[in-house]
Amino acid sequence: MQKNENNIFFTNRQLAALIGPLLLEQFLAIGVGLADSLMVATVGDAAISAVSLVDSISNLMIYLFSAMAAGGAAAAGQYIGRRERDNASNAGQHLILLLAGASFAVMILLYIFQTAILNTIFGQIEPDVMEATRVYYHIVTASIPGIALYNGGAAIFRTMERSDISLYVSLLMNGINITGNAVLIFGFGMDVAGAAIPTLISRNIAAFIILILLFNPELPLNLANLKAFHFRPRLMRNILYIGVPSGVENGMFQLGRLALYSLISTFGTASIVANAIGNTLGMFHCFAGQAVSLGSMTVISHCVGAGDYQEARRCAKLLTKVSYALMTGVNLILLALLPAIMRIYNVSPEAERLTLIVAVIHGVASIVIWTPSFLIPSFLRAAGDAKFTMIISMLSMWLCRVLFAYILGKYLKYGVIGVWTAHALMDWTLRSVCFCLRYQSRKWMDKAIQ
Repeated sequence: MQKNENNIFFTNRQLAALIGPLLLEQFLAIGVGLADSLMVATVGDAAISAVSLVDSISNLMIYLFSAMAAGGAAAAGQYIGRRERDNASNAGQHLILLLAGASFAVMILLYIFQTAILNTIFGQIEPDVMEATRVYYHIVTASIPGIALYNGGAAIFRTMERSDISLYVSLLMNGINITGNAVLIFGFGMDVAGAAIPTLISRNIAAFIILILLFNPELPLNLANLKAFHFRPRLMRNILYIGVPSGVENGMFQLGRLALYSLISTFGTASIVANAIGNTLGMFHCFAGQAVSLGSMTVISHCVGAGDYQEARRCAKLLTKVSYALMTGVNLILLALLPAIMRIYNVSPEAERLTLIVAVIHGVASIVIWTPSFLIPSFLRAAGDAKFTMIISMLSMWLCRVLFAYILGKYLKYGVIGVWTAHALMDWTLRSVCFCLRYQSRKWMDKAIQ
């Protein structure tokens, strides 16, 4: 195949080197999440519910900032594709400072409005669950700047095709987290605080290390001359052009999920537990596709920056095939192992029954429609078409997922099963149709940063 003028061409080996560490990193993160939930499960259903409910709030912030980080890094990636090293490096600096300021501001607001948030969203939960929720919330909220900055640094390293760095730091972060959980829960007999404290420590350590690594002046994107930093409106505008719609999209996505947590909390503890375990299993269902999606941001942004849309389309087609193959293999294995997995959890029979149903719904949907629903919009965002993906995702979330969750779950009395049906079938189907049509239209090819 003929190369373009800027010599942008991704070989299969390069793609494997980029995506391989991301697969391990994503698997590691959710593996630790599963281990966490299993350790917390030994404390009781109230602890499981508390961790799930607070994580629904903290994940809203985490996904908001990680999406902003990925979007901002995509802008830097386009500069790399253009061979504009100074602009690429300055874009990375702007991104880190933006994430630092925004995440600290959000953390302060979450503390100020802690009581109002918990009472408004989870006011109907049982008293023991609420007490555990308050303890976990108070500790984990302090970790939001740490995880935001880690995600920013990881996104920058991925943009430089160094996903191995984010893998190594993630290994350390998750190692500290799981070791700390084991020591505090089993060694010191702590409950939800034993799960929260290691989360706080590990995220802050990870942020510190990945930022220190970015001070290497040899990197295409680095923080070495941060002392000479001066604000450049055009660079910040380009970062916000992709980063803000991506962040709003993920933030609204998680806000919709939060609304559903509030609905699910009215179905009783068994449904809350089933939803919590279902979310953990759901991350296993999707981790392979998410790794491909993260890698695609680097690949497509470089190609678009170089103006090589032929290579962008070739890589998009290849990555779509890879995603389908990985998602099918992973989910067939998980569906086969589901009965054995459920025997590990120490939950009530009703919670186990509900978990099995929602896991099957989500697992099958992950095989069939996850890729067009989530991978294709990653292509669009990396190309600069973030505004369109934001609008479609928000409409699909509120019109399909949330509306039909209330119809099926509350009014038709299907409970948590109805919520997951609206989530994995109705929402994803609409997203898939809209994003496939957008990609085929090629309108995304005119959205690169200026």
